[in-house]
Amino acid sequence: MNHDIYPDPTCECGAQLDEGQARCRKCLARDRWLRKQTAKRKGGKRRSGTRRPPRAPRGLAAAGVIWS
Repeated sequence: MNHDIYPDPTCECGAQLDEGQARCRKCLARDRWLRKQTAKRKGGKRRSGTRRPPRAPRGLAAAGVIWS
């Protein structure tokens, strides 16, 4: 009768939890991995397609280099 009032804690995946846990180790690791993947997707993009430093000329001709 006591177990009906206070059921054993289970994670959303169905795993049994220890005292004081809210989620199992597997679910915590999966969420951590998902957060890292979304951060990689967001952080890996540059605003423009060029890597030149600011105020630098865009091409070799603009820089004054002549190869002939």
